[in-house]
Amino acid sequence: MDNSTAHHDQRIAKMTFASVYPMYVTKVEKKGRTKAELDQVIQWLTGFDDATLQQLIADKATFETFFQRATLNPKASLITGVICGYRVEEIENKLTQQVRYLDKLVDELAKGKKMDKILRQ
Repeated sequence: MDNSTAHHDQRIAKMTFASVYPMYVTKVEKKGRTKAELDQVIQWLTGFDDATLQQLIADKATFETFFQRATLNPKASLITGVICGYRVEEIENKLTQQVRYLDKLVDELAKGKKMDKILRQ
């Protein structure tokens, strides 16, 4: 792993979920989707209920803490494709991969994909 990748992984780990969440909301709402749908997608991936999700936002949890507390959906490995220039299934750093899974799901939601497809049903 080169130094820039390590730095990138570290930067992602220290970002707070609360700082990114409003951008996710804006992105999906601009495309006609709802915050409720976004929360459903996040909860599918992480296993969090609404109260836990809101608490993590209030606590300004880092992505590292966010995903340490998550119970990743067993179907998360079915999330494939390119996001931010990276093929998600090939990302070696586990945390970075989990954050990119989330990015990919938000992207699919914003692109109008059907919910059952996003939730890999």
